[in-house]
Amino acid sequence: MSTKFDEGLQADSAVMAAEQGSVQKPAAASGAANGEVPQSMKLGVVFLGVCCFGLLISTIYLAVDRNNITNSTPSSASPEFGANPCAGKKPDLPNVACVIDEVEMTYATGEQAGANVTKGYVGLRNTTAVPITVPYRQVGLCPVNVHWHLGAEHYSAGEFDENGSGPSDEDHEEREGFQCSYYDENDEKFTTAFEWKHCIGMQVGQTYEVHWPHSAAGMCNTPWQYQTPFYDGVFCQDGILTDTAQQIGVQAQVFTIVNDETYYKPDLFRGMIVEGDFGADLAMYTGSTTGTSRDNEICSQFAPITWQVDRKCHLISASSFDDMCAAMKAQADNMDDDLHAHGSRELVADEHAANNQANRKNRRNA
Repeated sequence: MSTKFDEGLQADSAVMAAEQGSVQKPAAASGAANGEVPQSMKLGVVFLGVCCFGLLISTIYLAVDRNNITNSTPSSASPEFGANPCAGKKPDLPNVACVIDEVEMTYATGEQAGANVTKGYVGLRNTTAVPITVPYRQVGLCPVNVHWHLGAEHYSAGEFDENGSGPSDEDHEEREGFQCSYYDENDEKFTTAFEWKHCIGMQVGQTYEVHWPHSAAGMCNTPWQYQTPFYDGVFCQDGILTDTAQQIGVQAQVFTIVNDETYYKPDLFRGMIVEGDFGADLAMYTGSTTGTSRDNEICSQFAPITWQVDRKCHLISASSFDDMCAAMKAQADNMDDDLHAHGSRELVADEHAANNQANRKNRRNA
């Protein structure tokens, strides 16, 4: 079927052919009739040769220059993006003892994460903070980082808990959190090795909890939106954060990695997957930053912030993760320190977990 665009091209070709047919050939020059090459033709050949040589040199230069551009990598202060406006913006808030007075139960910090997110669970820590219960983008937050932890830092009974399992590996340098229950050593999709090109130290069959920190003070919609460490992105712009629980949030989703393209999910880099049962049942509460430098004795001062956690564990292809790592390597800031799994904090004790857990069911736009 021809389109109007095709018909237009055909009409133009017909007009050009008719015009060419009506043009008469010029009479031969007298010098050509005698077998001599006209002087004007000689000059034309020389001019054409000079032009071709110049074009060749230009082509070689452009090819070399393009190769230099292709092989260059953005940095925190590159000519392409300028200086990183978020570098060094992490506030100086070291970890501290969770409790000041054990008799009076006087706390030194706000509520902590990751907590139990089983539906119906309520922590014992009284708090006045209110978690964000709508998709973060609706209140002006954007993702400023993505990273993940070995095993799950949160606990969801029947999904990622003490009954889960994974590949037998005693060589983990990082603390391993809870496992999902999908792993089957007799199923090749859990045991067939994957050729990782971008992520570091990852393992098929293993459970990982992915975190996407969001902030109202991030450099949203700029080359510097994503940052490592994530604190730089969260606190990038001064004078914006006045209510951390309402202006800083983290999405969390737990996966078991398989070597099977049936489970491929594109664009894991940009945030929690929300389709089907992915992101359909969320626990929302206020807590803190996580990681193995904190436990139930030593707590984070980065609190309160909102957590929105998918209660279900999901299967995902190794290639989905590797594509995410490729996207991380393409950012303006150097995200190399987040291309591997971080250790998981031990489950937050009830007395440090907030009593404000909320739920969101079957919302498709998290």
